[in-house]
Amino acid sequence: MIVNYTESGWQIITQRSHGLLAAEICAHWNKADQGRYWVHTLVATAEHDDVYNEFENQDLINNQGGPVNFKMTSFKKEYAIRLMQMAETKSTWVALLVSRHIQFVHGKDPKALNFISELKKREKLWMKILSVSPAEISSAYRLLEFCDALSLLICQHAIQPEQRKMDISTGPDRLIYSIFEKSDQVFVVDPWPFEPDEFRLSYESRTLSQLYFKDVAEFRKMISSTPVILHDLVLTKS
Repeated sequence: MIVNYTESGWQIITQRSHGLLAAEICAHWNKADQGRYWVHTLVATAEHDDVYNEFENQDLINNQGGPVNFKMTSFKKEYAIRLMQMAETKSTWVALLVSRHIQFVHGKDPKALNFISELKKREKLWMKILSVSPAEISSAYRLLEFCDALSLLICQHAIQPEQRKMDISTGPDRLIYSIFEKSDQVFVVDPWPFEPDEFRLSYESRTLSQLYFKDVAEFRKMISSTPVILHDLVLTKS
C-alpha cells in the first residue's frame, strides 16, 4: 500500500487503487501507438499489483505499529507465485507483462533470483505461443512501467510544486517524459503521448487518524471501516 503522512493522519492508497489509476492513464495512450493485444495490456497494467490486498494480507504494520509503505516491502515468493498464477489464467500476454514487472521490481533482490530465472525460461515459451519478439514485449512493458511510475508520483504527492519539471520515466518509444503542475491538480506531461489533449483521472484513498495499531487485525478493521475519499486531477497537453 502507499502510505502518506498528513496532518489528518495516515493517508492510505491501496495497491489495487494505484494499479487502476495506472490503467486509467494507459487507456488514454495515443491510439496509433497502442500495439497488439491492447486490452490485455490495459488489464496487465490494472492488475500488476493485484496480489497485494490490504484487506487480506498480513504484512501491513511495522514493528512500531505503523502501516507499512510499499517501499518497505521485499520479495515474497508466495506473492509472486500467486500473482503469476492469476496472470497466466488471464492471458499469456498478461503473464509476460507481469513477469517483466516482477523482474523490474525485484531483479536485484537475492531472494528473487531463482524465481526470476525460472520466469525467463517460461517467457520463451510464452513468446513462441504469441509469435512476438522480445523487443515487442519490452516496448509494451515500458508503457506499463511508465503508467505505473506516473500513478506512483500522483499517489505519493511527489510531483514538484511551482511548475518545477520532473522526469516520469522512459516510455515505450524510449523517450523520457516529464511532468509539472500547471495549477491546482492540473498537470502538464511533456512530450504529450496521449490521444486526447486533456483528460480527467481519479483515485481513492482512506485516512486513518490513529497512528499506531496493536496488531494487523486492528489495522485491517480500521481501514475496512474508514470512508473512501475520491481525488480528481487533470492531465493536459499545455
